[in-house]
Amino acid sequence: MSAHVIAVDVGTSAVRAALVDSAGHIVSQQRISRVSGLGGDTFDAAALDKDVRAALSGVSGGPAPAALAVAAHIGTVAVDSALMPVGRSSGWADSVGVSQLTALGDGAVRRLLHTAGRPTLTGGALAYLLGMDPKSMPRVHAVLSPKDFLVARLTGRLTSDTISAAYTLASDVRRRAWNLDVLRAADLDSALLPEQAEPTSVVGALTEEAATATGLPAGLPVVAGGPDGSVGMGLLLGTDEDIIADVAGTTDVVGRLLPRGEDVPDGAVLNPSVLPGRFVAGGATGLTGGAVAQWRSLVGTVDDERLAALPPGAHGLVILPGMTGARFPDWRPGARGAVLGQRPEHDAACILRAAQEAASFTVRDGLDRLDPSGRLPVAFAGGSSRSAHVAQLRADILARPLLVSPQPDVTLLGAAALAFLGCGAATSLDALRSRLIGTLRRVEPDDARAARYARLHTRWRNLRDATDAAYAEGFANYG
Repeated sequence: MSAHVIAVDVGTSAVRAALVDSAGHIVSQQRISRVSGLGGDTFDAAALDKDVRAALSGVSGGPAPAALAVAAHIGTVAVDSALMPVGRSSGWADSVGVSQLTALGDGAVRRLLHTAGRPTLTGGALAYLLGMDPKSMPRVHAVLSPKDFLVARLTGRLTSDTISAAYTLASDVRRRAWNLDVLRAADLDSALLPEQAEPTSVVGALTEEAATATGLPAGLPVVAGGPDGSVGMGLLLGTDEDIIADVAGTTDVVGRLLPRGEDVPDGAVLNPSVLPGRFVAGGATGLTGGAVAQWRSLVGTVDDERLAALPPGAHGLVILPGMTGARFPDWRPGARGAVLGQRPEHDAACILRAAQEAASFTVRDGLDRLDPSGRLPVAFAGGSSRSAHVAQLRADILARPLLVSPQPDVTLLGAAALAFLGCGAATSLDALRSRLIGTLRRVEPDDARAARYARLHTRWRNLRDATDAAYAEGFANYG
């Protein structure tokens, strides 16, 4: 295999594009910073399209690529017949329209959630359409995920990969098809939703206009792609059902491969896998890495050696990271962040260490739901995996072996894997995993620290529950 592919990773803070060769080497890459909020409510779709084209221009001019694939955060973009955005574009944390979904009635909502593979109502294209300004509706030709919007702008074709479709709440995830019953109940035209395709399917080719704008060859095959966390998990998991993947970014996205869409753990989201006919159970946790980054921006950077020197529990300081609500596994949209037990002697290192511990406690809640036995190891990648201190801390708190990816950027490389599979340059996801990310480094938990963290985790959960309840009561009484 000697092909090259173009991979694009759209995160909340930046767009990255890379030319990747068959050995997994990044031949060239380009990063474009984005202007977006931490909360993930809305974004500027037109600006995102411009940023992606700029990033692609930065990796053009090298060896001819065989295919292009995009991975991007979830959300909703309404477009007109010219594929231009209509109204506000919704980010991953947007809940507009959820109240209108609730109005469909308890029975209809229960059926919707089961078919959609969701434990609770969240935002998505279905809610977005119900909550949309009626004056804008006549202009809407289709509703797309951010990734589907970018593919449409590059190819002129409307399509949705099966995983992005699952996040609309309007898809029957087990059948990988639109749920026409719920669309009729909501009085929505099914023509607003594009045809579904597998993440590795070629769904179009680069138009002459997009080729001129990016410097890439017209006719370049474009693969369907998928949501960023799901694409990263797909590469980490391969076909292995005996590990759990954790892609650590602004949120941690965790998941476990299932052979079929049944026996889904309580509170877990069910998504199609990047592999046809397979499924992944898990979900995004809410703010974890994003909360650590927010604290670092407030208190300043502290080196890892100083953070690692602190004892478990950060000298009694407790942080709750859920500034934008808690998602998998407990789904508390009203949860908020907090700092508890603060004393004058707590410094920047204590704050950052407590935030890192809180992120790992949050992840542990999800992993214990996916694997109550506590025995499965965790394949770990993403920005946090670059730190040896964070890897050991996470292994200790999870009380599980951590399999650390030598390549943190599994979302970008996962998009490359989809491109290789889509253009036929590779046929095995497991072989691509070995080639693109290499051998995972095993980090064992320290038994003494793991035992200490088990007690601290229980205390942290109790404080979190009490704080959430107090906040909810105060909000109800005082607004």
